[in-house]
Amino acid sequence: MKALRKIGVLAVTILFLMVGLSFGQGAAEQSVTKGVEYAAQGKFKEAKEEFGKALKVDPSDELAKRFLKVIEDVIDRKIESEAVIHLFSGAAYDSKGKTDEAIGEYNKAIELNPRFAEAYNNRALAYLQKGQYDQAISDSTKAIELNPRFALAYNNRGIAYQGKGQHDQAVSDSTKAIELNPRFAPAYNNRGLAYQGKGQCDRAISDFTKAIEIDPRFALVYNNRGITYLGKGQYDQAISDYTKAIQINPRFALAYYNRGIAYQGKGQYDRAISDYTKAIQINPRFAKAYYNRAVACYYKGEYDKAWEDVHKAESLGYLVHPRFLQVLREASGRER
Repeated sequence: MKALRKIGVLAVTILFLMVGLSFGQGAAEQSVTKGVEYAAQGKFKEAKEEFGKALKVDPSDELAKRFLKVIEDVIDRKIESEAVIHLFSGAAYDSKGKTDEAIGEYNKAIELNPRFAEAYNNRALAYLQKGQYDQAISDSTKAIELNPRFALAYNNRGIAYQGKGQHDQAVSDSTKAIELNPRFAPAYNNRGLAYQGKGQCDRAISDFTKAIEIDPRFALVYNNRGITYLGKGQYDQAISDYTKAIQINPRFALAYYNRGIAYQGKGQYDRAISDYTKAIQINPRFAKAYYNRAVACYYKGEYDKAWEDVHKAESLGYLVHPRFLQVLREASGRER
């Protein structure tokens, strides 16, 4: 079971690091999305109104703050409108997962304005989407040089360091982001992940809890705190957090998957299978969920079902552990 818990931690950590400029469905996020669309069309007055609406809903929304400042600067003619249009065109592409197109727009913005901190920061996010951590660190560093009080840039550089396994640097950058904006929930979450990487579970839980206090509907943080509880063997607390994450986001496949791991750790295989099945329904290509469901079926003595899931996991490119294949062969009397 210990190995399975580790799989859950890895999957969720990767998911969080790849979030980038994906806007959610809450009222603030919807206003940010509209603001980005307007700004990409050069409709700066309308964009300003939308970013203002987002901040009325969530005054601590760091992204809305930064975007509003850009719009105010272009209206006041402090920066070129063409560079700003390229910036927001890149953000629009980024939110749709079109990372290469986004980088192209950010490149144009930087060519027009080499001191455009926002463009460097957004390009860093796009590089994070691609897993190009050194480039992300370079762009975030440039954004910080241009604006030493740029909390988002510190936060994003911390994510890149975390992606490289440089946990101390990640903690340092997240801490700086928090100093600049003490209500910046994602920075607490990121620092929690860095502490988790350092094996400092209590500090991680403290930071995740602070992020939840700031934003009680931050589903990812409940999920991440659940992972930390799982690592401490506190299955009930982990299940509670995963359940909360699912209540907030009923299509959160990784939360179902991780709750399945917690149930499996308690020997509650029927519940584990149910959660893995739900994760698969949401994401039919979730190879690890098929594998974990195979393990749960094995423990129930349902060997044919276990083999079905092994074959499906393998068809999706998952390398099933040779030891599990061996014990499944011995128990089922089947070679495959």
